[in-house]
Amino acid sequence: MENVEFYYVTTTDDPAIEKFAEEGVGTVYGTDAIFSLLMASPRSVYPWDVVVQKVDGALVFDKRDTAAFDFLTVSETSHEPPHEVPPGTFDDDDPARKDPKNLEINSPDKLSIEATMINQNFSQQILRTDVPRRKLELPNPFAEANARAAAAEGSSSPGASAGGAATTTTGGGDDGAEATAAGGEAGASAAAAKTGGSPRPAAVAYRYRKFQLGDHAIVARTELHGLVEKRGDEFKMTAYALNEWDSRLAGGVDWRQKIDQQRGAVLATELKNNSCKLARWTAQSILAGADQMKLGYVSRVARANPYEHVILGTQFYKPREFATQITLNVNNMWGIIKMYCDLFFKQPDGKYVIARDANKPIVRIYKVPPNTFEDDDDDDD
Repeated sequence: MENVEFYYVTTTDDPAIEKFAEEGVGTVYGTDAIFSLLMASPRSVYPWDVVVQKVDGALVFDKRDTAAFDFLTVSETSHEPPHEVPPGTFDDDDPARKDPKNLEINSPDKLSIEATMINQNFSQQILRTDVPRRKLELPNPFAEANARAAAAEGSSSPGASAGGAATTTTGGGDDGAEATAAGGEAGASAAAAKTGGSPRPAAVAYRYRKFQLGDHAIVARTELHGLVEKRGDEFKMTAYALNEWDSRLAGGVDWRQKIDQQRGAVLATELKNNSCKLARWTAQSILAGADQMKLGYVSRVARANPYEHVILGTQFYKPREFATQITLNVNNMWGIIKMYCDLFFKQPDGKYVIARDANKPIVRIYKVPPNTFEDDDDDDD
């Protein structure tokens, strides 16, 4: 999807959340990506970090722009996870893999990029192109910000061709109560006109939800990837893709042989190898209030080609039922968030970092100076 732009905007850069904070809508702010990482953290293996700011009695859960936060992991929980391959390494055991690049493409960083691109493409390709996009109440806040920046520079507006997109609103209770929301575009269609070659926003709806968790009012930006019609009813949907890279190295089964007759075996293997990633997707779907979660099974056309893929199959799941299937306790998920909120509300105002140890299943919390990481943001600007 060369002409489609995806936005991975952190909490403090979200204009809608900034507006909610000014109005005092909640006491805790964050995104589904950040909250889902914390919810699934007991299953994580790779290190990660989340920045927490306490300001005027409110908590803001943030991510560092320079971190590989938005890249998906691959085989993170496998017994034999991918490992770094020194440049120029040859595999003498397999004549078909004499090219050293064939080994380098299966390093963790390369696989992470590949999986992320697959998910981006999958979320757009499964949408119908013969119907217009569903326009929601308010325009995409991130596309508008880019458009204003482009206009200020005298260039064309990115995403202007996508038209006025917007979001729905929900929040509160276990499944959320109605609250004002902003942003996004619902993917009833992946088709949009292209203007002057400038990228258009991806077909995504940003849904801002409010949850009451004890004394804490949590406001989260979540994402929906489409709408599904079944028997005349309309259901909100999220979409994610599992990808097969090399079943021989991943310790899995050959999807092409098993996907039709033994899809359960394929999913069971993926749950073993990608337990944390599946838990995060499930948590994101529950946070977004999605009725359906669509899982795609995507494989390389050839083992040595990480650039061309084929969709072997798809499957719909109800997020809460799927959570039970993968032994993800929803109450425990929320308990983790509540534990962090209770902990940080007892601390003085300031900036903190939650960091997962790289070698041990331990999470540490550090208090850092207020201007920490701001130099990284300035460099990005």
